[in-house]
Amino acid sequence: MITMNSHSNDIDYSNGYMEPEEEWEREGLLDPAWEKQQKKTFTAWCNSHLRKAGTAIENIEEDFRNGLKLMLLLEVISGETLPKPDRGKMRFHKIANVNKALDFIASKGVKLVSIGAEEIVDGNLKMTLGMIWTIILRFAIQDISVEEMTAKEGLLLWCQRKTAPYKNVNVQNFHLSFKDGLAFCALIHRHRPDLIDYHKLSKDNPLQNLNTAFDVAEKYLDIPRMLDPEDMTNTAMPDERAIMTYVSSYYHCFSGAQKAETAANRICKVLKVNQENERLMEEYERLASDLLEWIRRTLPWLQSRQADNSLSGVQKRLEEYRTYRRKHKPPRVEQKAKLETNFNTLQTKLRLSNRPAYMPTEGKMVSDIANAWKGLEQSEKSFEDWLLSEMMRLERLEHLAQKFKAKADTHEDWTRGKEEMLQSSDFRQCKLNDLKALKKKHEAFESDLAAHQDRVEQIAAIAHELNSLEYHDSTSVNIRCQRICDQWDRLGSLTQKRRTDLDDAEKILEKIDILHLEFAKRAAPFNNWLDGTREDLVDMFIVHTVEEIQGLIDAHGQFKATLSDADKEYNSIIGLVKDVESTVQKYQIPGGLQNPYTTLTSSDLSKKWSEVKHLVPQRDTTLQAELRKQQNNEMLRRQFAEKSNQVGPWIERQMDAVTAIGMGLQGSLEDQLHQLKQYEQNVFAYKPHIEELEKIHQAVQEGMIFENRYTQYTMETLRVGWEQLLTSINRNVNEVENQILTRDSKGITQEQLNEFRASFNHFDKNRTGRLAPEEFKSCLVSIGYSIGKDRQGEIDFQRILAVVDPNSTGYVHFDAFLDFMTRESTDTDTAEQVIDSFRILAGDKPYILSDELRRELPPDQAEYCIQRMAPYKGVNAVPGALDYMSFSTALYGESDL
Repeated sequence: MITMNSHSNDIDYSNGYMEPEEEWEREGLLDPAWEKQQKKTFTAWCNSHLRKAGTAIENIEEDFRNGLKLMLLLEVISGETLPKPDRGKMRFHKIANVNKALDFIASKGVKLVSIGAEEIVDGNLKMTLGMIWTIILRFAIQDISVEEMTAKEGLLLWCQRKTAPYKNVNVQNFHLSFKDGLAFCALIHRHRPDLIDYHKLSKDNPLQNLNTAFDVAEKYLDIPRMLDPEDMTNTAMPDERAIMTYVSSYYHCFSGAQKAETAANRICKVLKVNQENERLMEEYERLASDLLEWIRRTLPWLQSRQADNSLSGVQKRLEEYRTYRRKHKPPRVEQKAKLETNFNTLQTKLRLSNRPAYMPTEGKMVSDIANAWKGLEQSEKSFEDWLLSEMMRLERLEHLAQKFKAKADTHEDWTRGKEEMLQSSDFRQCKLNDLKALKKKHEAFESDLAAHQDRVEQIAAIAHELNSLEYHDSTSVNIRCQRICDQWDRLGSLTQKRRTDLDDAEKILEKIDILHLEFAKRAAPFNNWLDGTREDLVDMFIVHTVEEIQGLIDAHGQFKATLSDADKEYNSIIGLVKDVESTVQKYQIPGGLQNPYTTLTSSDLSKKWSEVKHLVPQRDTTLQAELRKQQNNEMLRRQFAEKSNQVGPWIERQMDAVTAIGMGLQGSLEDQLHQLKQYEQNVFAYKPHIEELEKIHQAVQEGMIFENRYTQYTMETLRVGWEQLLTSINRNVNEVENQILTRDSKGITQEQLNEFRASFNHFDKNRTGRLAPEEFKSCLVSIGYSIGKDRQGEIDFQRILAVVDPNSTGYVHFDAFLDFMTRESTDTDTAEQVIDSFRILAGDKPYILSDELRRELPPDQAEYCIQRMAPYKGVNAVPGALDYMSFSTALYGESDL
């Protein structure tokens, strides 16, 4: 009998040699029923292939006699071209054509025994059926391979496995096991459950089952009817070869569907990765646009230096800035960290799926966002410095304005009535002694005028400083200062004129009152001292330390020590007045009580002296209140210093620990990830200390405290350190997670990963997490990577460097180094694999139709392909043809997704 060797392409007659007639006789081929079944089945099988060439046969023993359709059948099923047939109608022409066909069959490793061209040309049905069965074995059944079994055993095992779950089906052979038709229905239902409702079939209706299976196979599976249901049911044992031929058509039909399913699964996997990458790209673009837009809107506000030039206005701006730091910026810090994390995750996934690196839209690179963020922080620092300096400037302006008003009020009080006095002609009606008294009085006034020159200069200097500092009410200050200066010039002119007039009249009047003169000489400087002392006692002051206020208190104590001498001078001057009064009373001098040398009276001095003695304790109270304020400020300094000296080193220690973990120096990746998560929890748990420090800092600023000698830390440096710590933890967590993802997806062991990390760290001397090109080359050599020292070796190294440093930054980071080392020994999906998968779905066509995509792929991924595939422009293109080759290449090329 004819058997097949599972390890070769040869077909021979084993198990003993016998003539074909004897074999057919033994297997029942001479049985008319079997012969009828074989003839019908083999004819249908041949026509299922000949129809591809646009022809068919009606009588198998007649239509193959001239050899033409036999040669055509072999060309169709083999895909090869046979020698050119002889077109003559003579017997020898027909024998030549049949021999060409038999030679082609023999060239395929089939040993034909006792089958000659003459029998075929003579229309010998038995020989013709034997030849067709040999062709079926070679081209339809031999390729079937299941677990290294022969073709027949493999086909039987395939049927058994596919029908195992079905009730009333037990395939043990290719005759009786298929007689009731349920086995055919089970094979169809297993692969296409939508075509047959198997549960409605009954073993008692074999004819209905067979007709159902044959009709469905012919209509939906393109498998022609090769068997006759009546013949099968009416025959005790159906023909085995006929059933094997028909079942092999099922196998080839459904094995193609299995390949299509495998191809579809591969495409689904690739498309799913691509869709997830697109989602991450879109999310990155959205987050980056939102963050950059927020920075763009915030910068003009931080860069604005417009204010109403008042202390309250600047304090309002400072409160707005605090609200911004406390409420508006923290969410943006989290958004920036999330943006960097998403970007790193996306790049890792792209590398793992063998996709090109993602290049964000222009202006939205990670470096662009970092630069924009740096500009924002610089603007914040500049804005805060401006606010503090503006508050100091405006506070000084308010102090100068009050000082200007106090001095101007004092000066105007002193000058009131002086112009009328200087313009008076009273000296013309005076006696000699009155005239001399007027002259002395005028001399005293000149002395007083010179003494007030310093005050006028101080007023002008204060007004000039207010103008230079852009005081908001500088207009009224300038008007008042100009009025004082103009009046001062007039007083100078009037004083000079009156002195001339008195000199002219001096020849007439000579009597001098010694006592009035002495009073005038001593009363004037004492009065100036009183005026200056009153100004000093009510003078405004600004101090920032306990030492400064203590210096003022000490100076005030020294001043109080001089009051006893001043009291003696006061009593002495008042004694002069009393002497004048007693002298006038004693000698009854007309107008003697009027002092011709001064306008000062004893009541003026008494009033001012009493006021000075009243102001001294008030000054004590003011200085003590300021001392308590500065002591409280000192306490705030110490509180801030004590807290910041704890928080600052804690942040630095955490940064050092996170950096050490990030260098891969502590355990496995899972251990590092666990430690980083623990540090992250510790950092969030530590946040109340930062908030407490912010409250102290706010109290420090409200107390106008601008320096602190007890600590090197400022709130700004602590804020930056805190934000850097959070960013460092997030970045290291993301890097470790990406390393775990790389390790697991690439199949590298923990030992390999440790070796890569140890080699990388060995050459990363400065612990920066990156290697220079020469350090990277040494690292590769240390782990056994061969790089020649010749020109070709340098070319190879530059090629490797272009892979691990595509942006030419001049450094190689550990994740790129790890990706390169793992990529050397792992397999990934390629564009060629995806193209082969699409070719299977398309049935070997260079294009694919939308209906084929929707049939083989899930709906969402089918639509994804249809929307993105370009129309096919090649030869023999049909309407709606799609180019799957360019689409597959784009998945692994320079993607603009």
